[in-house]
Amino acid sequence: MRVLILGVNGFIGSHLADRILDNTDWEISSLDIAQTNIQHLKGHSNFLFNQGTISAEHDWISQEIRECDVVLPLAAIAQPKLYGEQPLKVFELDFEENLKIIRLCVEHSKRVLFPSTSEVYGISGDDKFSEEETNFVYGPTSKVRWIYAGSKQLLERLIYVYGRDANLDYTIFRPFNWIGPRLDSLEAARKGYSRALTQFFAYLIDGKPITLNNGGQQRRSFTDITDAIDVLFKIIESPDICNRQIFNIGNPENCVSILELAELTRQIFAEVAGVEIDSLPQCQSIDPLEYYGQNSGFQDIEHRVPDIRKIR
Repeated sequence: MRVLILGVNGFIGSHLADRILDNTDWEISSLDIAQTNIQHLKGHSNFLFNQGTISAEHDWISQEIRECDVVLPLAAIAQPKLYGEQPLKVFELDFEENLKIIRLCVEHSKRVLFPSTSEVYGISGDDKFSEEETNFVYGPTSKVRWIYAGSKQLLERLIYVYGRDANLDYTIFRPFNWIGPRLDSLEAARKGYSRALTQFFAYLIDGKPITLNNGGQQRRSFTDITDAIDVLFKIIESPDICNRQIFNIGNPENCVSILELAELTRQIFAEVAGVEIDSLPQCQSIDPLEYYGQNSGFQDIEHRVPDIRKIR
């Protein structure tokens, strides 16, 4: 099998590449703007890497799609602070550029595994989010933070129609707060452009208070990247079972508040550093608009718990 991974240097892409090369004889063709997370794969006989962007390498991508069996378009902006700061850039990459890739998959009859997001469910009040039953609920147009979720859900709808009307083979997966090594860089965290866990690490390393939006009462279901990649790998291996399906991938039993995550991070950091926990920076509550900006159009989600009966 030949797998095309666009965005291979990212969190999901680099871990998936590790899993494929460690456990199969499949070939990987890949693209990314950077290569910091895949240096250890350079030189592997089954790993081909092209450095560039999906917007600039259209001809190369088109040729690779012709020659591959499975396409994973993982390149996207997925940092919440950027949804408000650069919404047009988010839309252009996450929707427009990825739509071109989906259309190439339709044209060449290639299977695509599309990475959506748990954010497509928005601010639904359901206790658990179901692929088949939960409605998408977003805030008003002025809440710009939904441009990321909106881009992903619209691509989901187009992929579904391409499957129905143009025989596109696809699987859509919705990650629920996957965490692990390579999640974000400390450099990105220090600029505020990371996910919560990496942000906490940066605060602790730099000796700064851990700031939590509205006290960190929001609840999320965190999933270890190794477990998540196990599931994604099974999806790749199971085209018949998984064809034209949408799956949540997450751990509903590991649902904690952001405050609880911050306190647990402080505890583990103290153990690893060999210091007293009381010597570490404390958690403090802030107004989200102080963090994201007054014009960010930020709106938060109280809880995010996946229903995983379908993927089981």
